[in-house]
Amino acid sequence: MANNKSAKKRIEIAERNRLINKSYKSTVRTLTKKTKENCEKYKKEPNDDDKNLVQNSLNKTFSLIDKAVKKNVLHKNNGANKKTKINNFVKTTLTAK
Repeated sequence: MANNKSAKKRIEIAERNRLINKSYKSTVRTLTKKTKENCEKYKKEPNDDDKNLVQNSLNKTFSLIDKAVKKNVLHKNNGANKKTKINNFVKTTLTAK
C-alpha cells in the first residue's frame, strides 16, 4: 500500500483512468458487433436503408476508435488493425451480390 500522499493520489488517478479506458474498449467492441450485425442484416435482404445503416455504424465505430487512439487508450497500430478488419468485412458484404 502507498505510504505517502502523492503515491495515494497516483493510485486514485490510475483507477479512474482504468475505468475510462475500460469504457472506451467496451464501446469499441459493442459498436464493432453492431456493425457486423448490420452487415449480416444487409446480406439477408439488401436495400438502401440497411446500406445506410451499415455506413453509419461503420462511421461511428471508426470515430470512436480514432478517439481511443487519440487518448492513448488504444495503440495506433491496434486501432488501425481494428479499423482494417471491420472495413474489410463491410467491403465484402457491400460488394457481394
